[in-house]
Amino acid sequence: MRPLAPDRTELALPDGKPPLTPQQAAVEANRCLGCTEAPCIRACPTSIDIPGFIRRIATGNVRGAARVILDANIFGQGCARVCPVEVLCVGDCVYNHLDLPPIQIGKLQRYATDAAAEAGWSFYTAGADTGRSVGLIGAGPASLAAAHRLRRFGHRVTIYDRREVVGGLHTTGVAPYKMPAADAVAEAERVLAIGGVELALGVAVPAALGWEALLARHDALFLGFGLGADSVLALPGAGLPGVEGAVDFIERMKLGQVDLSAVRRAVVVGGGNTAMDAVRELAGLGVPDVTLAYRGDEAGMSGYAHEWAAAKQLGVRGRFRVAPVGFAGDARVEGLRVQAMDAAKRPIPGTEETLGADLVLLAIGQARLDALVAGLPGVETAGGRIVTDAAGRTGHPRVFAGGDCRNGGREVVNAVAEGRDAAVAMHELLGSLSEVR
Repeated sequence: MRPLAPDRTELALPDGKPPLTPQQAAVEANRCLGCTEAPCIRACPTSIDIPGFIRRIATGNVRGAARVILDANIFGQGCARVCPVEVLCVGDCVYNHLDLPPIQIGKLQRYATDAAAEAGWSFYTAGADTGRSVGLIGAGPASLAAAHRLRRFGHRVTIYDRREVVGGLHTTGVAPYKMPAADAVAEAERVLAIGGVELALGVAVPAALGWEALLARHDALFLGFGLGADSVLALPGAGLPGVEGAVDFIERMKLGQVDLSAVRRAVVVGGGNTAMDAVRELAGLGVPDVTLAYRGDEAGMSGYAHEWAAAKQLGVRGRFRVAPVGFAGDARVEGLRVQAMDAAKRPIPGTEETLGADLVLLAIGQARLDALVAGLPGVETAGGRIVTDAAGRTGHPRVFAGGDCRNGGREVVNAVAEGRDAAVAMHELLGSLSEVR
């Protein structure tokens, strides 16, 4: 695995949610009501026993708390930091209905899992070798969660990824003020510490290793390769230096250095969570003038409201009901040309203007990877997503999928849940194969 650069730009961004002290954790844990039918559990895609782990913190059993969390979500440490708890577990805490501050579930989860990482507590061992093998495409949370559970069942696993670093978007795409790349890699390495996981990094599938060869090599395959490259705008000036995809920019910033010394004005196009991360990162890295440009209304953005509120506190401005029509500039970008839109998102003639910018980031989605699985018989896509049943089974009896390529780009916690559950379904398949061979 390629080591991370020690001078990564992301290191300039401080921790956005500092951890709890032991005293703070004890006080907060003792506030929990321990609900019998806890809505916070239902709100968690991995169904962590939240009252159970909090009760253990309250009684001083931090090791037990960490075990409860990791039993359900092997990426519990990272999810404690990157999950949008405001709209998941914390958002469903019963205290919200009592006009009282909800329990800080994410911070308590981080407290327990940070302690486990620092102490080096190990809870899991690989099962007895079954002689069965699974190939997992992509080294992100979905594949890693699946691999960990498969190793507990005793199956051999190989993870393939075109990058030379593990973690997928958990490493390359999560905002640094939530989780720096080094912490994401360290968590992935703790998951891999169960042993027996072969890494084939720097291997592009199916370009370097085709589907037929993979199906011949393994008893089952898991597709966890995420989404494709940033979507682009085919507009005049789109090729100017300084016009970039937001996902690509964030990856470069997290894994290496980006030079923003000459950037005084930046515009991010889009209204989703990638756009929210991008504007917050640019503002946090010292760009004086950061603008979010979105074709709809402020209330209609798909990005989380709490993320946009945090961006505005950093001085980010929003321009709504404007659509890009081109990029201004000669040797490099000097601005984004936009046109006003009416309430039905139709262009209003005569309203063109230029938003000055030394950098324009496009956060308008990522390419779907339908063509990537075209050579896999039985594997179908719809709307750019791989079609599966609830357990991750595709139309091919030996191929499963999870994570962004299946759900279209949800949270890390969703990818973990899908990888974990697909591993159980693969285990059932591999057991039936053992009976017939």
